[in-house]
Amino acid sequence: MSKKHPSGLPYLFFAEMWERFGYYLMIGIFVLYMTDTQKGGLAMDRATATDIFGTFIALVFLTPFIGGLLADRVLGLRKAITIGGLLMGLGYMGLALPGMTAFYTSLLLIIVGNGFFKPNISTLLGNLYNEKEYKDSKDSGYNIFYMGINIGAFICNFFAAYLRHNYGWGFAFMGAGVGMFIGVAIFWIGMRHYRHADVKKPVKPEDMSLARILGTVILPAFIAGIVGWMIPGAIFGTDSTDAFIFGSLPVLVFYFSLFARASKEDRQPIGALLAIFAVVIIFWAIFKQNGTALTTWAEFYTDRSAPALIEGPMETLKMSQHVTSEKDSFPIYDNGFRTTKVDGKVVKGLTQHPYLINVPQEKHPIQGQQLNLVSTELYQSINPFFVVVLTPVVVAFFRMLNKKGKEPKTPAKIAWGLVISALSTLVMVAAVYYCHNGAEKASPLWLFGCYGVVTFGELFLSPMGLSLVSKLSPPRLTAVMMGGWFLATSIGNKLSGVLAGMWDGYEHKASFFLVNFVLLAIAAAIIFSMLKWLNRVFSENT
Repeated sequence: MSKKHPSGLPYLFFAEMWERFGYYLMIGIFVLYMTDTQKGGLAMDRATATDIFGTFIALVFLTPFIGGLLADRVLGLRKAITIGGLLMGLGYMGLALPGMTAFYTSLLLIIVGNGFFKPNISTLLGNLYNEKEYKDSKDSGYNIFYMGINIGAFICNFFAAYLRHNYGWGFAFMGAGVGMFIGVAIFWIGMRHYRHADVKKPVKPEDMSLARILGTVILPAFIAGIVGWMIPGAIFGTDSTDAFIFGSLPVLVFYFSLFARASKEDRQPIGALLAIFAVVIIFWAIFKQNGTALTTWAEFYTDRSAPALIEGPMETLKMSQHVTSEKDSFPIYDNGFRTTKVDGKVVKGLTQHPYLINVPQEKHPIQGQQLNLVSTELYQSINPFFVVVLTPVVVAFFRMLNKKGKEPKTPAKIAWGLVISALSTLVMVAAVYYCHNGAEKASPLWLFGCYGVVTFGELFLSPMGLSLVSKLSPPRLTAVMMGGWFLATSIGNKLSGVLAGMWDGYEHKASFFLVNFVLLAIAAAIIFSMLKWLNRVFSENT
């Protein structure tokens, strides 16, 4: 690694790459697995699956609050990262086991493991860049680190498609576990390069003790979550949403109490971070629909037909050699559907694969033929592909502005990231109108366009957010504030599941994407209104 970057960066880069390989492999097929009725999936309806998906990815990013706190006060960063990686690997492996007990236990292991791994590896990287000779390269270092995340997210879906089509769902989940264990091994190989950066911060008199945090934050959050789950009726749509919102309240109170009890020196940077956390919730609520709404769009509305060039990652629709009766409008398919779900609705007596519903009859395969389809999860590799390709472009762009003295401060980069992300939703609005609200298949180029635009927004926002937390946080609270960034991500993730659960309620799908646009536009307007103050705080504290 060049002198601009610490020697530990490559090891953290590859450790995080393999960790994200496992996570995004699992996420890429999660909804498909839960809704699958033909090949050993859980046969859930789409509303239930998106609710579980949203709750899971919310909790995955809620536990970093606890993991960051324990790393700060008790475990240290390296031990917390190791524990988290091992728990996640076991969780992925456990999804290969049959039964709902194994399913939910495995999800719990992943949720807890991510809480230990995710905030602390980002904090450890930030500590390396706090050394004087690397301080000016922190933003580019986080961009490089972020590219590693997306290399893992890009390649994993090809493994997922190959394993699930050729060997079954269980082998795909086991592949995720293997990736996680490789990441832990690489992290330990590079230990000597960041051992010195794993320093526990001294606790100041104004800081809450760990016992008090557990008693006044964690336990109340747990109790509030149970109360939210048990309240009759669904106040916020589902019991899991109620439980999540109620359980989040004590954690939110904790972060506001940090601000209220902070010294004069710490209050402004903590307040600036909390303001940004609140706004970026909307970004994650829209961005994380890649695993729900955009996966639905890819599966049912996108032209996935392809020549049989690569057998492994392909899904095939094979025409049976028999027709059940003359009154059937369409023959039965080998992986066919007498009863199936389309857009989350049960359709009985359907004698064609749901993919063919908006395919002209003359393009249906005839008896003895097969139709080769690109596996749905492969479309989730578009975003990480663009991240890998565009990261050097964005880094070079900001470097050029820096040389001219015109590089925007980190808060301004986040604000522009929201604007760019809002434009990506308009691409999907155009796609809906172009394919007549799904009456005919849409070109996959629409998804490429949407992901391409939102990736620009993501690169302006997500790695910059990690960098901002590292720069603005009071040293003894860095891991806790990193947990706050992931708490904001968690709330956004849960909101993404809530929004995606409304997909079937929109008769015209353009309205769904227009709602997303309005939400992002409001978030961008809010952060631009605070930008002068945020830039001042940033300048005074970095």
